[in-house]
Amino acid sequence: MEEIYIKKICEGNSDAFKYIIDNYKDMAFSIASSILKNQYEAEEVVQCAFIKAYKNIKSFRNNSKFSTWFYRIVVNESFLYLKKKKKHLNITYEELDTEVLDEDQFNLIIQEEQDILIKEGLKRLNSNESLALRLFYLDEQNIKNITEITGWSESNVKTLLHRGRKNMLSIINHLMKSKF
Repeated sequence: MEEIYIKKICEGNSDAFKYIIDNYKDMAFSIASSILKNQYEAEEVVQCAFIKAYKNIKSFRNNSKFSTWFYRIVVNESFLYLKKKKKHLNITYEELDTEVLDEDQFNLIIQEEQDILIKEGLKRLNSNESLALRLFYLDEQNIKNITEITGWSESNVKTLLHRGRKNMLSIINHLMKSKF
């Protein structure tokens, strides 16, 4: 279906781009939020990514899915935004307690609190780990798709997922202990 809209856009029908925006805005925002950790900056980057995709849609060659091509633009724009702002979030995980909560304790928390903890944990992770976890677990992308979206190597994705899970557990554990 999207091939039809892409063709229409390439032929000059700018109204057809609304289909692209409607289908990809939520995930684009989620990706940008993972990297930037700021809702307003993520909205700005997503707008820039849509503009860039619109201007360059003729360069899309159907070598991969359109979503992969577009999400790659979102990732690149997000990191470019960070680079421009020279905004680097560094967390020293050594400061966090390494004792992990028992699985039963974590399951006692109601789902809403789990969602809040996960969102806060993703905010506190570094951008690469947050993006890798979000794409793998929340968007259910496989490792191959993540490599295409981000441009990272397969081994780098696996490493980021491993470190991200470990750091996420430490962050959630820290948040849980400070809550009680």
